[in-house]
Amino acid sequence: MSQDALYMRRAVALAHNGLGRTAPNPTVGAVIVRDGQVLSEGWTSPYGGLHAEANALLPLDGKAPGATMYVSLEPCCWHGKTPPCTDALLNSGIRRVVVGMVDPHPKVQGRGLEILRSAGIEVQVGVEEEACRDLNAGFVKAHEQGRPRVWLKAAATLDGFLADHAGSSRWITSPEARQEGHRMRDRCDAILVGSGTLLADDPALTTRGIEGGRDALRVVIDTNLRCPDEARLLKVGQRPPLIFCAEDAPDRQLPARIVRVPRSEGGLDLAAVLTELCNRHVHNLLVEGGPHISRALLDLGAVDRLQLFLAPKVLAGGSGFLAGGPFDLADAPGFRIRGSRRVGPDLLIDLEAC
Repeated sequence: MSQDALYMRRAVALAHNGLGRTAPNPTVGAVIVRDGQVLSEGWTSPYGGLHAEANALLPLDGKAPGATMYVSLEPCCWHGKTPPCTDALLNSGIRRVVVGMVDPHPKVQGRGLEILRSAGIEVQVGVEEEACRDLNAGFVKAHEQGRPRVWLKAAATLDGFLADHAGSSRWITSPEARQEGHRMRDRCDAILVGSGTLLADDPALTTRGIEGGRDALRVVIDTNLRCPDEARLLKVGQRPPLIFCAEDAPDRQLPARIVRVPRSEGGLDLAAVLTELCNRHVHNLLVEGGPHISRALLDLGAVDRLQLFLAPKVLAGGSGFLAGGPFDLADAPGFRIRGSRRVGPDLLIDLEAC
């Protein structure tokens, strides 16, 4: 493996520190190297703070003459909450910039690279590009398709059931698996459930037991606005939940942000929900919504990743983790396995839509 690839992998690893905290900005990592020695590192601060390039330059007082910067995403070239990163690089004395991928944001899209090249800085693009695109796949999807990247989390027995014949589902999986679910919440921008889950389980949807963890935006699909006044998610959390309901749902006063969207067959227009979430800077959406929401998103073709926890149990009956009728084999949604690992006694399978 080349030195460029090694340093870029380090930049990607650093960027993971910002997951779930930087939207609407991407999460980016940067490494500054000179003569084979790492001078400084940085990653994107929570939204409104410094970008990765500026954070890497900060301990060096903004100067790194003759050095190379490895950055997982093209440096920005416009003034938002912070000055353009291209300005910081031009003033730093850095002579070479290695970039993982071009920024899909319409205000950048190669302009940052051209600014650096025009100033005489050597620029190389596409090092470890696949890893860099995967890191910011939600940011890319938001700008290219106008919706978040949807992560569907489900827990089931080996024969595919999430509840037994009496409807009991606590607990299909282990405490270790549930803790891993909280880590997923911590890394996503929003977590979504349907009204069925809300009414049956009264979830708080907060992130618990994670050092330095924070609550994702909590989202409920509640077509007829049936959310109980005493629901836990209305009383806890770092910010009020977002409830989507139909345009003709009853008027109610709740300590939540209520957004009305059109109905569709069987519920709400989920495409409109995803668009609205994207407009609210949700790039990565974790769905824990139960079998009906899961099936609706799958039918819409909107499930990008499936995080499937399998408990080493069989029930031979009960409720499946997907509602609705069966698919024909030829039309069944397909996934590719990205990896799998044990989580306590359970198996977590990470799948990506084909």
